[in-house]
Amino acid sequence: MKKLIALVVLACICGGVVLGGPPQPSNDPIAVNAVKQIEQDMGDAMVQVDIDKLNRIYADDFATVGMSGKFVTKKDLLRDFGSFHDKLESFENGPIDVQVFGNVAVAHGSVTEKRMRDGKDTSGEFVWMDLLEKRAGKWVVVRSAGARVTWPLWPLAAAGEGATAPLL
Repeated sequence: MKKLIALVVLACICGGVVLGGPPQPSNDPIAVNAVKQIEQDMGDAMVQVDIDKLNRIYADDFATVGMSGKFVTKKDLLRDFGSFHDKLESFENGPIDVQVFGNVAVAHGSVTEKRMRDGKDTSGEFVWMDLLEKRAGKWVVVRSAGARVTWPLWPLAAAGEGATAPLL
């Protein structure tokens, strides 16, 4: 009898999840704007080398894989900015899209950066995505991913000398 009840309860739970479909993002403008502000604050703190602010923005368990393929933790990130190993000189965010699912949010966008890393200019255009979680009433970045935007040159080569790239 207990097995039958357990199976019925499990079937109801699974049926509810299937019928309910995937979670729908919230349109709460307060949450969306708070996440967008975190993204802007993050860049501002990097430019200003405000390690305390970065420490509050990134979760203690933050992790990502850098563009070099190296695993990066919050401790690594703070150390690199604090030692000027990584120096963001300026940045300009493009549009930022945010989807909020309760206490979890996904933000993605683009950024143009002027950056020096290990004395080398690594400036460019990038796309990024951050996973944030609301902990103790504050949004923190838990995971990040990013990639450099590269514009193909082959259409210019095919078009001949003096050709210009189309504006997208």
